[in-house]
Amino acid sequence: MAHSIFKGEFDQLDRAILEELQVNGRISVADLGRKVHLSPPAVYQRIKRMERAGLIRGYHAQIDAQQAGYDVLCFIRLSLQPHNREQLDALHERIRRLPEVLECYHTAGSYDVLLKVQVPDHRALDALVKEQLMTVPGVDKLETSIALSTLKATTALKLF
Repeated sequence: MAHSIFKGEFDQLDRAILEELQVNGRISVADLGRKVHLSPPAVYQRIKRMERAGLIRGYHAQIDAQQAGYDVLCFIRLSLQPHNREQLDALHERIRRLPEVLECYHTAGSYDVLLKVQVPDHRALDALVKEQLMTVPGVDKLETSIALSTLKATTALKLF
């Protein structure tokens, strides 16, 4: 069975607060208190405790990528050869400097790294692949999949 954060330091009221914050990170402490049946100071203290513990990592505005001029969402899989720590570190250093890369994962399977990339158009994608990714020492294979549409996208976790 999966480990639950609510078996120790956090309880069901914390869970209710987190669920509300995932839906609306801008909800006021007073409104949140009404929803979870706690006083605003108690809600505030619980939120601060979860932030200090690293359970709540931050708050941000979610931007519509297309309205911001980023029309191409794609996933790029990379294979490194040789697959060793030095090659992975070199790739990681390059990826950290690329604002087009929204997410990067070291993976198991036939590819070593999975990137989630958002770019304005196909020319920008071509430049990213040719000038930034293919020039990293050790990149052996590269495969790009362009998303045609988004069927589901969420950051909300099911809490248990």
